[in-house]
Amino acid sequence: MNTQVIASHDSVEASTKSNGAGGGASYGRLKTPGVDTTHGAILYLESISVVFDGFRALNDLSIDIGVGELRCVIGPNGAGKTTMMDVITGKTKPTSGTAFFGQNIDLTKMHEAQIADVGIGRKFQRPTVFENHTVFENLELAMKTNKGVKSTLFARLNSTDRDKIGATLDLLRLMAEHKRPAGLLSHGQKQWLEIGMLLMQEPLLLLLDEPVAGMTDAETERTGELLNDLRGKHSLMVVEHDMDFVNQISQGGKVTVLCEGSVLAEGTMQQVQADQRVIEVYLGR
Repeated sequence: MNTQVIASHDSVEASTKSNGAGGGASYGRLKTPGVDTTHGAILYLESISVVFDGFRALNDLSIDIGVGELRCVIGPNGAGKTTMMDVITGKTKPTSGTAFFGQNIDLTKMHEAQIADVGIGRKFQRPTVFENHTVFENLELAMKTNKGVKSTLFARLNSTDRDKIGATLDLLRLMAEHKRPAGLLSHGQKQWLEIGMLLMQEPLLLLLDEPVAGMTDAETERTGELLNDLRGKHSLMVVEHDMDFVNQISQGGKVTVLCEGSVLAEGTMQQVQADQRVIEVYLGR
């Protein structure tokens, strides 16, 4: 890892750290320890229903994600995929049902900032990065640290911080771009950078909403390699419509198919592709 090229960077000003990147996820919070995963699962949703003005967006939805698992979620538009992520992150409160992070953290009783604090990171389809700041500075802004006013104004990166940013740049294959303003990156590179910004928070669970939408074939393949690198180090839920990409990252793992707010089918990619119900409502003949 090339740490020499990043050794001279100082902290970026506090005002940028507190404002967020274009209305996207908020970075730099302190994470609360103590998620109980002794039973092997990081996320439990049980009998979740969400009703908007009589419309049932989620209908008795149950799903669990294992520690270190990469779970792909597919399904037609309107199946409830986004609403499910909204429930997990606290943006939407369920009408009924339970949502637990590990064995002990009831997500339904927490607001969005608290849920981010305990270790759930969400990436939306459109990348939101600090376009006027360099790639390096974006990762620095996102780093999990004490963001009090005094510490922010006077803090300088130590060698551990620089090494962590350097390792993330290597993982993202953006080391060569570390001094480049984020606004000049390609669409795919911005997506990778935002994933890196979430990784700086050391999340236990990453929620990714159509991460390869709008990417070139080469960028899509590279994103698959990145997510496979993260498998086992983090738990991931990936909502995606690109079936070739899902094939690349599922690797024999479990794929969940949603339809009309419920789980229609679950199994390996081969199994769900052969399921007549999935063919009829989503994949086509």
